[in-house]
Amino acid sequence: MTAHEEPAISDLQASVQDGAFAGEWALDAARSEVLLETKHTWGLRPVHGVFRKVAGHGTVTAAGHVTGAITIAAGSIDTKSKMRDKDLRSAKVFDVARHPDITYAVEGMQPGNGAVRVTGHLTVRGQTRPLSFDAQVIVIDGEVRLETRVPVNRADFGLTYSPLGMASMDNVITVRAVFTRR
Repeated sequence: MTAHEEPAISDLQASVQDGAFAGEWALDAARSEVLLETKHTWGLRPVHGVFRKVAGHGTVTAAGHVTGAITIAAGSIDTKSKMRDKDLRSAKVFDVARHPDITYAVEGMQPGNGAVRVTGHLTVRGQTRPLSFDAQVIVIDGEVRLETRVPVNRADFGLTYSPLGMASMDNVITVRAVFTRR
């Protein structure tokens, strides 16, 4: 296998467990993105947004245990609508004055179903909930790239504002994260 090929999940797990990935990892914010998808106008109109500021780190122990965190600046949401973005940043939704960050704390990672199963906790607007999801992982030239789409019900985090009931509670968060060694 060359440095450019994607290892199988079992090869990835073996590399994690044998210490090949042990150490500290940093999220490359310039090459990573966190996207938000939802429906508006009673499910008739899709709304897409991107969080412009994201940071993160990870640690892999010699024994293969993975921990870390991704932090998203809630106020960096950009849906290409100034009025909507102002509402999202306000106390009605993200309340960025009191809760500037959205965080996902990674507590573990295990292979499964052709991907890895990531376990942890998501904190939005001061509400923390367990959240696990499957992600695709690609290792290229010493970088680790993780990609996933995670369904999230915003009501689980107290985000119930919806003028005239037009906005869906069901959202999808897409994460494309690139990690490099520190």
